[in-house]
Amino acid sequence: MANDIFYIGANDEHGVNPPTPGKRTPLVPNLGRPIFENEFNRSAKNKFIEALMRNDFSVYDVKPELQDISISQRITRINRQNLTLLITFAYNAFGDSFNSANGVEVFYSSKNSKATESRTLAEDVYNSLLQGTSQNGRGVKDLDVGVLSNVNCPSALIEAGFMTNLREAGLMINPLFQTEVGEETCQGVSKYLGATYINRDDLTAYDTIRQNSAGNFVYLLQFILKEQFSYNLAVDGIFGTNTRNAVVDFQTRNSLTADGIVGPNTWKTLLNLPQYPILKRGARGSYTRFLQQLLESKFIPVGTIDGIFGEKTEAAVRRFQEENNLAVDGIVGPNTWGILTSL
Repeated sequence: MANDIFYIGANDEHGVNPPTPGKRTPLVPNLGRPIFENEFNRSAKNKFIEALMRNDFSVYDVKPELQDISISQRITRINRQNLTLLITFAYNAFGDSFNSANGVEVFYSSKNSKATESRTLAEDVYNSLLQGTSQNGRGVKDLDVGVLSNVNCPSALIEAGFMTNLREAGLMINPLFQTEVGEETCQGVSKYLGATYINRDDLTAYDTIRQNSAGNFVYLLQFILKEQFSYNLAVDGIFGTNTRNAVVDFQTRNSLTADGIVGPNTWKTLLNLPQYPILKRGARGSYTRFLQQLLESKFIPVGTIDGIFGEKTEAAVRRFQEENNLAVDGIVGPNTWGILTSL
């Protein structure tokens, strides 16, 4: 695959707990808290980076920090990299209370030195988002902001929904929506570049990797383990002892064969791909964590999202089942998964 000749920048707007009121939802019913814009922006950016790594693009994370970084600092970083293109992830707002404003829009800047390319990039990403998500389309628009106007590469900014729309507020913390936005953005970028694209769900396309392996799938493995599961790893594309130890620990926690070899079953669990396992009280691991995230995105609190199916998670499952006319047994089987995973 020759995609590594393309150097893609990925940027997320704002940071954890920003001081600006407009960077969070109104207070969300049942959750008892606002959802911060960057809870979506960072996660969607990371899913985009995962897609880029899987497809062997070279990747630059503009803002790996959790806290906000000024626009001027980010522009300086971007312009030093000689990027092929830049994608920024954001979420919209209208007013300060929940209302009916909705939909996805993608921006470019006519003031960018590569404005024509920026517009084409924005259109390709926008069309992919419309095909792959359930969002209403609001169009491709011209906007004069720094990460669009003042960077030295084609640049597009995605506003994936509205924080002030209750349904779309839930999508902000839905891991399936975050993944879908990241994946569809990668598809749009691939179309723009005329590059190949590997579908996320095609496990036959994933390399089986082990200690001493190297390359894009090792980058992908390390990035997922670090960003999604908080393992302390260098993302360097080299499968060394630390990476093997993290893989063995992940496999052990998820009741997989703990051999340090990342094959289809380990990839499937890392990515939370279907077929989803039946879960009930006492279950632990990646799929339980995924379940908890989905319940929270439906505004049913589970306490701590920790991958442990305890009393609070069981109560949340029962509540979800009752609200959706399912058998109320606290067990997450095909019917419960089917409704939970519907966007």
